Amino acid sequence: MTNLVRVGIAGTGSYVPDNVVTNDDLARLVDTSDEWITQRTGIKERRLVDANTHCSDLCVGAARVALERAGVAPEELDLILVGTVTADFLLPTAACLVQEKLGAKNAAAMDVQAACTGFLNGLATGEAFIAAGRARKVLVIGAETLSRIVDWTDRTSCILFGDGAGAVVLRPWQECEQGEILNTILGADGSRHDVIHIPNGGGACPPTHPEYDKGEHFIRLRGREVYRFAVTKMTQLVRDVCAGYDEDEIGLLVPHQVNRRIIEASLERLGWSEERCVINIQKYGNTSAASVPIALHEADLEGRLQKGQLAVMVAFGSGLTWGASLVRW
Repeated sequence: MTNLVRVGIAGTGSYVPDNVVTNDDLARLVDTSDEWITQRTGIKERRLVDANTHCSDLCVGAARVALERAGVAPEELDLILVGTVTADFLLPTAACLVQEKLGAKNAAAMDVQAACTGFLNGLATGEAFIAAGRARKVLVIGAETLSRIVDWTDRTSCILFGDGAGAVVLRPWQECEQGEILNTILGADGSRHDVIHIPNGGGACPPTHPEYDKGEHFIRLRGREVYRFAVTKMTQLVRDVCAGYDEDEIGLLVPHQVNRRIIEASLERLGWSEERCVINIQKYGNTSAASVPIALHEADLEGRLQKGQLAVMVAFGSGLTWGASLVRW
């Protein structure tokens, strides 16, 4: 059996729109308040795209930062992977538009759709390509323009989501000597597909005017079920992906920014302090597939990824899907 290549994260990047929408702004649209939103979610504001900005634009913004920090030119890329549920079009993929906009003429390109777990699914896919010797430089992006698929009349869901993108560049670890991916766990439970879903708009229920009038092309979720699932799954994933490693080595948890209460409940079950966790939901809300790579990049910029320590990325979302990755920085 061929020895697998060790894979590292050579650079991180993120990009968010300039437009800041506060809780007070939302209170002018629906029956809510800053206090109500903050107490239940921890969110204070979120970033939303304008009419002329699309998912691929956010991808390119994050990608350019990650490529520069990795010292990799776009034409050196072998593969581009984009985790998103809000690509610019049904066809072509967001990744193909990113390839063209970056000038990454030598890269294959494809999207990975696993909702909030999309970035970690993309990360695992990119890692596998490099480990098997099928690629050497891979760009992995998580990006969303969730504001385009949110029902702005539904106060239970419109308060949660924001737009943004995060990215990493993967290379053989021997070439970058940082961010070595040690372990990855992915999973799904399709029997619970309707816990977080969009009822219409796909091939089974094509978009028509009557259906659009019902608002069935927006995100629908069952909040209490999401909460119970997320707390249990985050705790389990962290323990499983770190099995066999000394807990003192684990310097940082980089979780999906789904809800501050979910993150706090998971930390309590793990017996970890907030100092060991990246929490930025107050600034961006839930950006789905973008949330983990944005948080990872901010941790990198702030010097929170200490050399030799372990960092855990974890996410879960519609599908239901989940994933975790353990990295030694």
